[in-house]
Amino acid sequence: MKKIISTFTIMLLAVCLQAQTITGDWYGTMPVRGKQIRVVFHISKTGDIYKTTMDSPDQNAIGLPTDNTTVTGNQLTIAAPSLGINYTGNYLPDSNKINGKLSQGPNSTPLILTTTEIKVTKAAPLPRPQDPKDFPYKQEEVVFTNPKAGNTLAGTLTMPADGKASKIVILITGSGPQNRNEEIEQFNHRPFLVWSDWLTRNGIAVLRYDDRGIGASGGVFATSTSADFADDAEAAVSYIQSRPDLQNLSIGLMGHSEGGMIAPMIASHNSAVKFIILLAGPGVPISQLMVEQTEDQLRLGGAPDSAIAQSALLQKKVFAVMNDNKEIPAAELKTKIKTMLNDELGKFPAEALGGRSADDMAQEATTPWLRYFITFDPAVYLTHIKCPVLAMNGTLDMQVRSTDNLKAIKECARKAGNKNVQIVSLDGLNHLFQKAKTGAAPEYGQITETVNPVALNTVTEWLNKQK
Repeated sequence: MKKIISTFTIMLLAVCLQAQTITGDWYGTMPVRGKQIRVVFHISKTGDIYKTTMDSPDQNAIGLPTDNTTVTGNQLTIAAPSLGINYTGNYLPDSNKINGKLSQGPNSTPLILTTTEIKVTKAAPLPRPQDPKDFPYKQEEVVFTNPKAGNTLAGTLTMPADGKASKIVILITGSGPQNRNEEIEQFNHRPFLVWSDWLTRNGIAVLRYDDRGIGASGGVFATSTSADFADDAEAAVSYIQSRPDLQNLSIGLMGHSEGGMIAPMIASHNSAVKFIILLAGPGVPISQLMVEQTEDQLRLGGAPDSAIAQSALLQKKVFAVMNDNKEIPAAELKTKIKTMLNDELGKFPAEALGGRSADDMAQEATTPWLRYFITFDPAVYLTHIKCPVLAMNGTLDMQVRSTDNLKAIKECARKAGNKNVQIVSLDGLNHLFQKAKTGAAPEYGQITETVNPVALNTVTEWLNKQK
């Protein structure tokens, strides 16, 4: 999910910052396996909200998002639980220095930050050999309209060079604002560019497009929900149907992560969709998935079992309030969540909460996207899918657990009476379908391949079997 991990999902280790003079770029080094590794924090402020991105130049990791930044007096805390990192330090304005420590799970190391850049030769970006260098097929820039919302969507249509194709795949991105290539800038990967290139070279037409409000597409992303994104994807189906030169193509949807949740929403009622491919798509209720995601990420970061259990318990309580109050106004929901949290937070040790307040947590829980997302149950749609389905996941996916979700998708297919369903678990692949060691998000940028060839071949082999 390209919000690689939702800010809210790991809220127990997040923090809230208030400071006046601490914005800017802060540089330091820390020992890692006998070497000094550079760390850079970029702290900015909009209104009363502080945000920080993190660089680890020696690991080719630039612009990593952190979850929360807080300043209380001269005390700075930067929390990035999705990366397994927490930094706390004391700002010394007279010396323009921050004395602190960086924690990774139970381990911590001193980290002194200054505003003096540490000059070293910048490492060259890691190569991405799967990015296409040539395009031996037809490419067309297209624009179509979602009549329901009134927004335009811009994308790229690719066709085999001979113009002969029997199928066309619409690519649906995962969570967060993404362009048509599903580009993950901080990791320098463009998965949908690779998927589109591979499919088109193998005789399958592809339509990929920028999310609403992103790139050349119109509309507003920030206030949209998964249902809105489903309307956009369905508009792509209608666009293909409207073109005489594409009307004989069998239309399919291929969604990654949240996109794998959206594809069944459309296919469950739109008979024009003849097949769907779910890349790390959810099968369990999203409230369950997000708790599991948090547990896995915290465990990878070295958090103790007690902290993981506390995080899961509080998340479940918040999500239960959200599920029990789907229809009430956001202000009322916020009040209910705050009331519950004020009763619960005293049961947790202060260090587990990281200075997080009930108001902070309740505010995050009432955004339109998260309200819809957390209360979503994929089974509502998967149990009505009659068209062929390919569901793939990697065993090292730490955002959408392979075993739980593939099992749930298989059970939904049984209930739907759909016998043309293939469930594939790919050994050692992560959420992006890269060959991984741990599956942790920071590892994405260290891996040269964008999509493992086994995943690419699995999809084309399955497509070739479909009528």
